[in-house]
Amino acid sequence: MTPGYEALHQGAAWIDLTGRGKIKVTGEDRARLLHALSTNHIQGLEPGQGCYAFFLSAQGRILADATILCRPDHLLLDTEPEIAAKLAQHIDKFIIADDAFVEDLTAATATLAVEGPQAEAVLLTAGAPIPAVPYASLEWEGGVVVRMSFTGAPGFFLTAPIERRTAILAALAAAGAVAASEEDFRAVRIEHGKPRYGEDISERFLAQEANLPRALHFSKGCYLGQEIVERVRSRGQIHRVLMAVEIDTAAPPPPGAKLTAPPGDGAAAEITSSAFSPLRGKTVALAYVRTAQAVPGTPLALGEIAARVTAPAA
Repeated sequence: MTPGYEALHQGAAWIDLTGRGKIKVTGEDRARLLHALSTNHIQGLEPGQGCYAFFLSAQGRILADATILCRPDHLLLDTEPEIAAKLAQHIDKFIIADDAFVEDLTAATATLAVEGPQAEAVLLTAGAPIPAVPYASLEWEGGVVVRMSFTGAPGFFLTAPIERRTAILAALAAAGAVAASEEDFRAVRIEHGKPRYGEDISERFLAQEANLPRALHFSKGCYLGQEIVERVRSRGQIHRVLMAVEIDTAAPPPPGAKLTAPPGDGAAAEITSSAFSPLRGKTVALAYVRTAQAVPGTPLALGEIAARVTAPAA
């Protein structure tokens, strides 16, 4: 068990996530535009509030996900590094007569995550403000503190101009945060059943298959892909959902590995990401599980190795 992994469970750990996509949308029509392109209620956001949302294709497939922060004069989207440019282009493509402008701030922005049960205490010691509710944001050090988490543990994202990165890292270390590796953060993320776009979510999947109801708003009106989302909601026509799984092995299987439902009931699940959990002494994974087996406690198997469904994606 590394110091970073232990801190994520018992203290507070930080990781440098600079490079995560940061897309700024300005203009009078910014909220209306993003409301029409995403799955959550953007026009209902007030400055300092935020939400998590999907961006869908017309066929209802998930093109991207993002946390959308409402700031006084703009909307700021935080997304995975691999899809930032694609998402910015997708939004810009739909600006026709709108008063809206898209700017990619990724290269100019530092992103730092502080997570673990003592994350709030560390930020207070560092002099940072504490947003009260999920996805809320408050100004600090020329940027913002956001109550959001990469791993699913209690946590915060700090975003600031790139030139403030070194000073903020020094403040976090002085306040008692421990550096953690990408492997530490990934293991804890999968322990908490928190999916990541590019590993667990992609254009292969429909919105409801990702099993993240916090991303969806069912009474907001029309948006791109909404017809498919509503059809699935009204008819219940999905055959798989994303779930957290445990496997009684120390050797994590690769993405695409199949789990069966004993005895010999064929493939019941497909793994998207997995990692060894030092805390549990076994492998944890995220997998798309057939809806018939998508119940916590349902036994599965990886060959001859016992496995089980533990919880919905978080």
